[in-house]
Amino acid sequence: MTPAVRVGTRASALALTQTTTVAESLAALGEFGYELVRVSTTGDVNRASLSQIGGTGVFVAALREALLDDNCDVAVHSLKDLPTGEAEGLTVAAVPERADIRDALCARDGLTLAGLPEGSSVGTGSPRRAAQLRAARPDLSIIDIRGNVDTRLARVAGLVDGGPGDLDAVVLAAAGLTRLGRQGLITEYLATELMLPAPGQGALAVECRSDDAGASVFAQALRQYDHLPTRLAVTAERAVLRRLEAGCTAPIGAHATVTDDVLTLEAVVCSADGGRLLRRTEITADLSVGGATSAGVVLAEELLANGAAEIAGLSADL
Repeated sequence: MTPAVRVGTRASALALTQTTTVAESLAALGEFGYELVRVSTTGDVNRASLSQIGGTGVFVAALREALLDDNCDVAVHSLKDLPTGEAEGLTVAAVPERADIRDALCARDGLTLAGLPEGSSVGTGSPRRAAQLRAARPDLSIIDIRGNVDTRLARVAGLVDGGPGDLDAVVLAAAGLTRLGRQGLITEYLATELMLPAPGQGALAVECRSDDAGASVFAQALRQYDHLPTRLAVTAERAVLRRLEAGCTAPIGAHATVTDDVLTLEAVVCSADGGRLLRRTEITADLSVGGATSAGVVLAEELLANGAAEIAGLSADL
C-alpha cells in the first residue's frame, strides 16, 4: 500500500481549511492517502505587528524547515505570505486555480466603505490595505490589528457575538472569508480600482523538496494540480515585488490576469499615509513563466523610474 502523503500546514482554522482542500484534491488525483502535519510558525505565536516581527516569511519558515527535515512531504502556503526569493532545496510544485483576489470590508450595520461615518475606525494588519484605505477615505481612523479571521471579525461592533466590538469595520481577504464560510459577513467587496490586492492574494502554493518534484509518488498529481494561468499571474505579480526588493509588509499591490492570450499586470505603490499613489500597467503576449517574470520586472522598473522607492520608503539603492 502506498504510504500516506504528509501535508504540512499551519494550525489556524483558515490554514487547515485551505490545506485540507489541497490535500483532498491531490489525493484524488494521485489515488493516495494523506495526513495533515500541523506546524506552528512565528506569525502564529507572536501577536506583534508584522513589520515588528519580520514580515516576509514569518508564516512559512517553520513549514519549510519541516519539509527540509523530512517531517512532511509537501507544505501548503498562502502564496501572498511566501518570500519571493528561491528557497534552496525546495520547489513550488503546484499553484492551484486562484480564488477571489479582492479585499473585503466587513462593517457594522451593513455599511459600505463610502457609507462609513467620518472618523470611523477600520482595522487591518496590512500596510498595503491601510495605505489604500487612507487614500480613499483620509477621514477614517485606521487601526493596526492582528489575530485570526474570527478574532478580527469579533472586533467589529455587532458583527458576531462575544467579541469586543470596538471597531466599525475590518478589511480582510475575500478568499479567506469564503473558505471559512464567513462570506455572509462581507458588506462590500472592494473593487481593484480602489484597492489592488497583495501579490499572490487568493492563491495557494504547494511546496515540496526539489528532489521529490520529478519522481515521487505525488509528483504527477502536483503537475496535474498546477493551474498555468494562475501560475503566470502570480509570477508576474511577485516579480514586481522581488524587483522592488519589498516584502509582504510593504504598501504595494499587484494584480495580473490572463485573458485572450494576453497577460495584463497592474501594480500600485503607496506612501504609508495614503497621500501618494503610483499606479502603472504592463501588458504582454508572452504567456510563459519567463514572459510573466519579464512583465513584472519591466513594470517595477517603470515604477522605480517614477519615484516608487521614495514613495514607499524602499531601499535607497533601488
